Amino acid sequence: MYKKILVPVDLTEPDFAMPAINAAVELARASGGEVRIVNVLPMTPVMLTEYVPADFDTQQRQTAEDAIVKLARDCGFDPARLSTVVRQGGIYHEVLEEAELMEADLIVMVSHRPAIKTYFLGSNAGHVVRYARCSVLVVRT
Repeated sequence: MYKKILVPVDLTEPDFAMPAINAAVELARASGGEVRIVNVLPMTPVMLTEYVPADFDTQQRQTAEDAIVKLARDCGFDPARLSTVVRQGGIYHEVLEEAELMEADLIVMVSHRPAIKTYFLGSNAGHVVRYARCSVLVVRT
């Protein structure tokens, strides 16, 4: 059914991402599909650049790449059908661009329980649901 599944994760909460990863892996196994796990790093605000080391962005990216590879390895899915990518920018914008780039037919993501501020879905999950050109599965924790 779904051949190309994208799973956006927040590496600051890897346990929170596991229900989405597990759901994506199950769907991919059932359909012979592939899974790509994506993490989006925020841009370093210009006003902070003089206070962080010159190689801050490089260090941040390397840390994220190491963490996402470990997360992928721990999910137990066939490494030949699993890929990871780290992007930088606005979360929902980068998730939607990655989905377009890989021609995803499903995005699987987690969302926190709603609060008054976000009511139904977290702001990033809500944007992805509204603007994705493919199906989106939101996994509640």
